[in-house]
Amino acid sequence: MSTSGILPTSGTLHNNSTGNFEIPSIVRTWINDLDSSSYKYSDGRINQVICVAARFVQQDAEFKTRYSIGVDYISPNPAELEDFDFINLVGLKTACIILGGELKMEAGNAISIKDGPSSIDLRGVASTIANYRNDICSRYDKDLLDYKVFGIQAGQVVLGPYSPASEFVSRRYNDTRDGNYF
Repeated sequence: MSTSGILPTSGTLHNNSTGNFEIPSIVRTWINDLDSSSYKYSDGRINQVICVAARFVQQDAEFKTRYSIGVDYISPNPAELEDFDFINLVGLKTACIILGGELKMEAGNAISIKDGPSSIDLRGVASTIANYRNDICSRYDKDLLDYKVFGIQAGQVVLGPYSPASEFVSRRYNDTRDGNYF
């Protein structure tokens, strides 16, 4: 079954049978694990978390395609179907899960030591990761809500007549009678 899907647990993602490396690349970008010579997370681990996240995403929203998701595959390939909503939401959810693990690890290392005039304080590392994780997870929640309510591509901005950004345009130019709106 994994031959028709994506995300093999071994080998490199750039050379798998379907040629898909879109979701893992998105995830590695969000978590800043980009140096291929010394990845913090193996391809197999990234793929495994992607599959876990995909299950949550598919449970959170309905997509045009119902995906079959195992611990090491997603079928059919969302990249081949150009299902960018699914791809973007899975990428964000995966990053949120991984950063949650990072936060748990760093919280255990959040110590402050003083010895005379010297001191070491590692509490800020966990705080920084927590802030970044909260940002990524809230982006996921916002994009999921946008997808469910508006049916727009996750991550895409909506500019309508009642959007705050369109306030200037509607008040400044729509009151003229000469037809010169812009």
